[in-house]
Amino acid sequence: MIILKDILYKVAIEAVHGSTEVAVGEIEFDSRKIEKNDIFVAIRGSVSDGHEYIQKAIELGAVAIVCDTFPVNFEKEITYIQVKDTNKALAFMAANYFGNPSEKLKLVGITGTNGKTTIASLLYQLFKKAGFKVGLISTVKILVDDIEYKATHTTPDSITINHYLAEMRDSGVEYCFMEVSSHGIHQKRTEALHFVGGVFTNLSHDHLDYHPTFAEYRDVKKSFFDNLPKNAFVLTNVDDKNGAVMLQNTVANKRTYALKSYADYKAQILENQLSGLLLKIEGNEVWVKLIGTFNAYNVLAIYGTAVELGMDSLETLRLLSELESVSGRFQYIVSTTNITAIVDYAHTPDALENVLKTTNDIRTKNEQLITVVGCGGNRDKTKRPIMASIASELSDKVVLTSDNPRNEDPDTIIQEMEVGVAAENYKKVLAITDRKQAIKTACQLAQPNDIILIAGKGHETYQEINGVRHDFDDMKIVKEILEQLHK
Repeated sequence: MIILKDILYKVAIEAVHGSTEVAVGEIEFDSRKIEKNDIFVAIRGSVSDGHEYIQKAIELGAVAIVCDTFPVNFEKEITYIQVKDTNKALAFMAANYFGNPSEKLKLVGITGTNGKTTIASLLYQLFKKAGFKVGLISTVKILVDDIEYKATHTTPDSITINHYLAEMRDSGVEYCFMEVSSHGIHQKRTEALHFVGGVFTNLSHDHLDYHPTFAEYRDVKKSFFDNLPKNAFVLTNVDDKNGAVMLQNTVANKRTYALKSYADYKAQILENQLSGLLLKIEGNEVWVKLIGTFNAYNVLAIYGTAVELGMDSLETLRLLSELESVSGRFQYIVSTTNITAIVDYAHTPDALENVLKTTNDIRTKNEQLITVVGCGGNRDKTKRPIMASIASELSDKVVLTSDNPRNEDPDTIIQEMEVGVAAENYKKVLAITDRKQAIKTACQLAQPNDIILIAGKGHETYQEINGVRHDFDDMKIVKEILEQLHK
C-alpha cells in the first residue's frame, strides 16, 4: 500500500485541502487512464489543459488531485494539493513512487541537437560488450538489458522513465544511457533523476517550433548541466561554440572533448572511408566502423564517457573498434550495379550538411550524389528553405519530397523548401510529393557507382499523414527498388 504523503517528498507544496494519509493506486496525468484510488496530476500542455479534466478524473475514481490552481468547489473525501509547477511535481512524485530508481543506477544523460541517439546507443553496446548489464532510453528504443521496448518520445514522460528505470534496477542493471531532449528538460521530465554524468554533443537549428528563440533552446539545454550534482561529470564538445556555455554555472566535474581545440579528450582523423574511420585517440590508433567527421565526435564522446565512468582507456579503444552503426544513422547498402544508397536520420540543417559533406569527402567526384529529402509537418518551418538550400548546394541532383507531413499539406511544405534553392541550382532539383516515388526516381536517375542519400527519417518505419501512421521504411524501400530496377 502506498500512502499519498510518502510520494510527495521534495514536492514544492503551496496548499493542501484534505488528508495526505490516504492510500493511493497509480499516478496519472491522462484523465482517461484514471482508475479507482488513483492520483490525477493536472498538466498544462500545448494542446490541452489537465485542469479542465479534474472533475472527469474524480468521476473515474481519483482520490487525490495535484494542480497549480484549486478548483472553485471541492469534492468531499478528495484530497487536493496545490503546487507551483505540476510538471515538476509529477517528476518527483513518479521518482518517489518507484523508489527513486535512478539513485541505484549509474545514469548518464546525452543532450544536444545531433548525435544523441548514436552516442547513447553505442555506449549501451560498448558496456554490454564489456560484460555489464546495461539500460538504454533512446529515440529508437528502450532496452532493459536484453529486453526491448518501443520508444514513443526521445525523452519519455516522468512516469514512463521511472517505470523503466525501476525495471532496470530490479534486473540488476548497473549503467543506463539516456537521450535527453530539450522538450524533456523544459517539461521537467528529468528533474528528479540522479545523473552521474551528462554529455553535450552540439547545438544547431532545431525545435524552433517549440522554443520561441534559439537562445531559449540553448538555455534549456544548459539547465540540464546546471542541475547536475558535484560528484557528477560534464563532458562537452568545445569545438562547438556553445560547448563552453554548457560548463558555466555547473558544479559538476568539467571535462571536454574536441578534434580541433585543446581538450581533455582529443582525436585526429587519419582516414575517412565508406568502410569506416581510422582515428588517433590520445596517441593510439583505432579503426571504427562509423563514417564521417560527425561520427569522429560521437566516438570521442563515447570514449570520454567510458573513461569518466572508470573503464580502462585501452579496453575502451578495443571495444570501440567492435561497435556496429546505429539503425538509420548513415546506414548504407551497395546494389549489384554498384549504386550506394545511404539512409540517414538527418532532419536538421546541420545534420544534413554534415552527412552531405561526409559523403562528398569520401566520394571520388566521378559519380553523382543524388539526395532525397523532405521536412516534417507541424514542426519548425524556418528550417525548410535552409534544408533545400544545403541539399541543392552539396548534391548533383535533389528530389524534394514528403517526410512526415502530419497534419500539413505536403505540397505546401515542399513549396516552402523550394524557396531556399538558389537560381543556379534550379535545374538539379525535382519535386515529387509521394516519398516512395521520389526514392524510385532517385534510383532511376542513378548510374553505376552513383550515391543516393535518403535523408530525414532514418530508423523510422512509418510515415505520418493526417494523424495516421502508414508503414514506411526508407531502407527497405530503396533495397526493393534497386533490386527490381537492376535484375
